Amino acid sequence: MLIDGQWLDPNANKNFTVTNPANGDAIAEVVDGGRDEALAAIEAAHAAFPMWADKTAFERADILRRAYSLMIERKEDLARTMTTEQGKPLKAARNECQYAADFLLWFSEEAKRVYGDILPSPRADQRFMVLRQPIGVVGAITPWNYPVSMLTRKLAPALAAGCTMVLKPAEATPLCAIETFKILQEAGVPDGVLNLVTASDPEPIGNVFVSDPRVRKITFTGSTVIGKRLAAGAGEYMKRISLELGGHAPFIVCEDADPIHAAKGAAAVKFLNTGQACISPNRMFVHRRSLEPFTKELVKRVGRLRAGNGLEEDIGIGPLVNEKAISKVARQVDDAMDNGASLLAGGHRLVDDGLDKGTFFAPTVLSEVTEQMLIYREETFGPVAAIVPYDDDDDVVAMANDTRYGLAAYVYTNQMSRAMRLFESLNFGIVGINDINPTAAAAPFGGVKESGLGREGGREGIEEYLDVKLGGFAI
Repeated sequence: MLIDGQWLDPNANKNFTVTNPANGDAIAEVVDGGRDEALAAIEAAHAAFPMWADKTAFERADILRRAYSLMIERKEDLARTMTTEQGKPLKAARNECQYAADFLLWFSEEAKRVYGDILPSPRADQRFMVLRQPIGVVGAITPWNYPVSMLTRKLAPALAAGCTMVLKPAEATPLCAIETFKILQEAGVPDGVLNLVTASDPEPIGNVFVSDPRVRKITFTGSTVIGKRLAAGAGEYMKRISLELGGHAPFIVCEDADPIHAAKGAAAVKFLNTGQACISPNRMFVHRRSLEPFTKELVKRVGRLRAGNGLEEDIGIGPLVNEKAISKVARQVDDAMDNGASLLAGGHRLVDDGLDKGTFFAPTVLSEVTEQMLIYREETFGPVAAIVPYDDDDDVVAMANDTRYGLAAYVYTNQMSRAMRLFESLNFGIVGINDINPTAAAAPFGGVKESGLGREGGREGIEEYLDVKLGGFAI
């Protein structure tokens, strides 16, 4: 835990244990904070805010650029920490560390592009000036599934804008946050500007973020249920809030698409991070003419995936985060089969070859999925591909939009007119057209409906941390 530039020693405080989800082994003891630690961190951030906001954009940019260089230098060690703590294969962890560093570099540049405006006035003796200034102290809560990139996606624009921050990382992955904060501290972030409160119970920290008037903005990535609760609290205190919540992404394979190419993309994005991604496709709508070759290729590719400890070679599937996640995935699969779905691959917990010590679920493919099944309505957050046949473009748009979520969607087609029509018709914040990775530090990320508020990344990302001030000058 880092408060006002000082690291708290786990040996002298109440602690909680961090475990490896691949084998259940204890990795480390981490300080278990609560309300008092959150208040101390907010006090430090509040005291540091005037100094940090007064620094020039160029000074803040230099620190972020140094942090980028340090993260690139330590990418291998950080990736190994991530694989050990979170479970994803090492190759995926390396990719995430690069993605995380990209946010530091991007927002080091955006810091110098926070512009004001001079506006015309209807009065000859009046001038208008618009400034964009940092909001103040930010309370941030980050998830376990992307335990480094979700940190930098929030803290990089906040620091670039001139804000200070208190961050509560996911209780399952605090070690990645600790290593990230060490990098930023070494890069030159002053004491008090960034504060890290680790905790086994997030609720007291969230309550302090909501109720303390010194916290002027909350940013959260996680479940829709918790996001709604934070939004309600922020509304009561009139705080700015940005939320990146759940998703239920459709993956549409049009009749003109190459079904083999589409299946290759579907397998890659569905089982990335063991399906534990908010943009992971849950419902695969496949035109009936392409159903057989698509399904055959998808099952073949799923059969090649090897589950295990991500530090081993050729691992494609890591563990789920905990036993609760295993139960949720199993419940959806059982419900689908009870209601008429066909199981084409997987469908069970993996316990052979030492996997019984971890939380592994076999990569699974279900066909003949219908809207009566839980998996058609609920976000899975696990390695299950649910295939739904369709016949008409209008029907598939209606089915895809039939969800309370609106984060990401995917379309495979070779017709530009169809691609544009579907892009405009799908009610999602992100649409990948023949593209399974429609994200980058330079691109705005976020959803509509119950998938959240605001955007992260891109030029829009820094605007979430800025207030607009108007000056009217009589001359």
